[in-house]
Amino acid sequence: MNNELTLGLALLGGAVLAGVVAHGAWTARKTAARAPRRSDPHDPMPGLPDQTDGVGDMLGDTVPLAVTGVAGTSLPPVKKGGPRLDALIDAIAVISVDHPLTGEQVMAHLPSTRRAGSKSFMIEGLRADCGEWEPPQTGVTYSELQAGALLANRLGGLNEIEYSEFVQKIQAFADSLGAGVEFPDMLDVVARSKELDAFASAHDAQLAMRLFAKGSAWSVGYLQQQAGRHGFVPGVLPGRLVMPGLEEGAPPVLTLHFDAQAAFADDPDQASLREVQLAFDVPQTAAEQEPFKSWCAAGEALSLALDAFMADDQGRAFAPAAFHAIETELQRLYEALAQRDLAAGSAAARRLFS
Repeated sequence: MNNELTLGLALLGGAVLAGVVAHGAWTARKTAARAPRRSDPHDPMPGLPDQTDGVGDMLGDTVPLAVTGVAGTSLPPVKKGGPRLDALIDAIAVISVDHPLTGEQVMAHLPSTRRAGSKSFMIEGLRADCGEWEPPQTGVTYSELQAGALLANRLGGLNEIEYSEFVQKIQAFADSLGAGVEFPDMLDVVARSKELDAFASAHDAQLAMRLFAKGSAWSVGYLQQQAGRHGFVPGVLPGRLVMPGLEEGAPPVLTLHFDAQAAFADDPDQASLREVQLAFDVPQTAAEQEPFKSWCAAGEALSLALDAFMADDQGRAFAPAAFHAIETELQRLYEALAQRDLAAGSAAARRLFS
């Protein structure tokens, strides 16, 4: 899934239209993917953010910071941060245990790596004290486990080889615990992964503009100084400055890319640059944070501060009036993602478009 929505791209509208036309078929498949596994009305449906069970039914979205056991022991709070399994984008296997297992027992047998080929997978446990699913942790007892492999990411859909690797690793994990495991049918999983990958490929987008120096080149130090005045900080990778997201651990709202070799220079004031790229990852950032407005504003501000001109991915100069046409196409993309319960910036969208 490596399509880019650049300033001159006109294909996105057609891709979004195709996604909307396919929405009917998606709805039926999504309903099947979210069907309960058994008839117990209190059986949790993994990965759905609005689902609650047990204590959660009474408390709504509120989770106690600590739960007190029968013996008065304070239990760890439910893990709410980080990625979670979602039937919308994961192939989920049910792991049944004969008796409750402690978090220590589960963690001692976890696979050494949680990857199958290019796809990640996760393991969660159903807490016996409150009926909440979470990644296993110490000090907690679990009555059931589940594992799920990501159906697609930007490297493509989950294929037969990757799914077989997932099955082998989870089967070995279940056997080590003396547990049984039920896997989804491979043909169904691969069909779902292809469908999801096709949708994601047609609705992936990264907006990018290039800033070219009109006159003198910039030093890395000067670029960092000017970008820092507009909210950019050094990124984890060399050659990147980022505008952090509002949530802790969230992807950056904007990224400013420049030559990584210049970033490794012994003296950043001596390394020269004549071009930088300003981008934001559409599916990774919530529309409510208005990343498009931030992108436009940062582009105009930096072009003034750096004495640069703005251009599209082909190097063609453009005026700020071009932003309006891009915003119209972007809104269509947001709507298409939301219709499939993959709203930009949601946990599911961030995992799928990764």
